[in-house]
Amino acid sequence: MSILKIEAFSGLSGDMFLGALAELTGAYDEIQQLPAKLNLGKVEVKISQVEKAGIACRHIKILDHNDYGEHKNVIGPGQVPANQHSQFSLANKSVNKHHHHRHLKDIEEIIDGGDLTENAKRISRAIFHTLGKAESKVHGVDINTIHFHEVGAIDSILDIVGSAFLLDKLNIHSVFSTPICTGHGFVMADHGRMPIPAPATKELLLDMPTYAGQERGEMTTPTGAAILKYLNPTFEVPALIENKTGHGPGEKNFEHPNVLRLTLCESVDRKKEDIFMVETNIDDMSSELLGSDFQDKLLAAGALDFYFTQIIMKKGRPGTLISVFTKKEHVESVKEYLLENTTTIGVRSYPAQRRILKRVLKSIKTSLGEVDVKEVELPSGKKRVTIEYESCKKIASRINRPINEIFLQLNKEI
Repeated sequence: MSILKIEAFSGLSGDMFLGALAELTGAYDEIQQLPAKLNLGKVEVKISQVEKAGIACRHIKILDHNDYGEHKNVIGPGQVPANQHSQFSLANKSVNKHHHHRHLKDIEEIIDGGDLTENAKRISRAIFHTLGKAESKVHGVDINTIHFHEVGAIDSILDIVGSAFLLDKLNIHSVFSTPICTGHGFVMADHGRMPIPAPATKELLLDMPTYAGQERGEMTTPTGAAILKYLNPTFEVPALIENKTGHGPGEKNFEHPNVLRLTLCESVDRKKEDIFMVETNIDDMSSELLGSDFQDKLLAAGALDFYFTQIIMKKGRPGTLISVFTKKEHVESVKEYLLENTTTIGVRSYPAQRRILKRVLKSIKTSLGEVDVKEVELPSGKKRVTIEYESCKKIASRINRPINEIFLQLNKEI
């Protein structure tokens, strides 16, 4: 099972999340292709090697070369007027720039029209809705009427959608985090001087442990806070086995490394994991209603895995047994989802254990291009490599060959 550990000792922002997740997945090439997947026109993804207080890492910067016509330089939450940039410069993101402002529906249209998996789209929409709710609350307006300023710009859209794209690849099931560094001081916004953290950031970080840190300026941005809120981390970090670390640099340099550190981990007890099984029997519901939309939302409710079994119920009626694996903290949300979204009038749950093999997601170069694979370590120590279906599907579509031929050729190569 993939566990993500977040260390935000220098705050967090959208580009920091994107950089750290890209290092964890090795998916820099795919991030460079993201503007084309989202039909964004003249947008460049620039990846540069940087060093942050001795840590070598790669910074991802989004450059929007599209011409949107004349726009006023509206100062959004967390932005700085040009004449005050030296006094109120942000810690992690350059903000003195023109933006093409968008409403939530405009951003959703970009996401829905993109060449992304449905889960990546779902994560992207969820993060923007989380951000929109915070903005609407602090400004006292309806979520659908909000003008997204900085986070409506192409760079911030790609920071969020890119992070969602990579989180989908990693298939994270548990997230832990250290307390969040916010920075301190004031920042200029369209409503005047605002205390750090900015109002929307403050709203997103409620119920989370934070501290100001020593650096003056905005260390945690609304975009970074919204991604963190979506991940819903636990702040009591247990003992973990750490497997791979990624660093996402900010743009500023400090005496300490200005990076977000993300680590893929696994439980100390690799062999056993305590989980719960939630089950219900259904005999009066169309199987069409148990399709992909139902299943996507079941995963969002906290399901680790699930399966359907055809059964014969009392009086000889054919039915469906829905079996859902979940963690203890998600048992009630899974039960509520099943009760709300099926015709059942009761669910049951009981503790179980599962044993899972250590696994790592990798990208391998082949004669057909980069291919995502899952490398599994068997109890004997031997390795088994499985090619990811979505990766083969993209190659098959690109070169117009049957997907089964792609699988056969790549299996021989690997």
